Amino acid sequence: MSAYFWFEGIPFSAILYKKEIIEESLDKFVIRDEDSVIVSYPKSGTNWLIETICLIQTKGNPKWIQSVPIWDRSPWIETKRGFPILINKEGPRLMSSHLPFHLFPKSFFRSKAKVIYVIRNPRYILVSGYFFLRNTNLIDNPESLGTYIEWFLKGNVPYGSWFEHTRDWLSMRKNDNFLLLSYEEMKKNTRGTIEKICDFLGKKLEPDELDLVLKYSSFQAMKENKMSNYSLVLTRKGVAGDWKNHFTVAQAENFDKVFQEKMAGFPPGLFPWK
Repeated sequence: MSAYFWFEGIPFSAILYKKEIIEESLDKFVIRDEDSVIVSYPKSGTNWLIETICLIQTKGNPKWIQSVPIWDRSPWIETKRGFPILINKEGPRLMSSHLPFHLFPKSFFRSKAKVIYVIRNPRYILVSGYFFLRNTNLIDNPESLGTYIEWFLKGNVPYGSWFEHTRDWLSMRKNDNFLLLSYEEMKKNTRGTIEKICDFLGKKLEPDELDLVLKYSSFQAMKENKMSNYSLVLTRKGVAGDWKNHFTVAQAENFDKVFQEKMAGFPPGLFPWK
């Protein structure tokens, strides 16, 4: 048993989070119009996206990403480390969050701040999360993948239900200050995704600058960059990510059934892994 606490029905690791900070970020933290926020459910390719956006901001110059840790370049709103950094930061801020919609700072919904929300096939997220938790002491270790699938489908995992997280955030998808990306599309058409992000953030990059962003945000470059928290981007290579090798036929069918029920009503094509 490891140290964690429940907040609004969601388990949080006491190592990384503090109840008071989550409460304060919800009611008192002010998100400004000029801020940009990367939001995702854990294991959706967040670090890759942070690295890409940091490189867009420097027009492909890798000096910043190679000298400052990723969690200080885009601090996490809800963490013990990130919250104090953001409170004291001047000017336009880049920040990250895994918070579900109902726990996100209320000030955001009165602002013009831009949010980039990245989604990924939840089956990969599930398997990746399972192997990650097996190797950490952030919350209870699941004894088997079958147990973890049950936890995941009920939402008894860090940051709660993937289905609710995704459904709630996607309610903003027609807003001008909201950009929806998918890990699958980022992988398939990385350059096109970078151009989409540039358009959304109002950044103009020359073709050679775009080449540099591509180069330094590649899997190989992130692997070699000690400031990019390589341990958390391991799953990009699919090390623990090939869900088909881990799910039984019955587990896969049950997951599909729950997915269809919980994500009913969204237009076909919104989820690129289907």
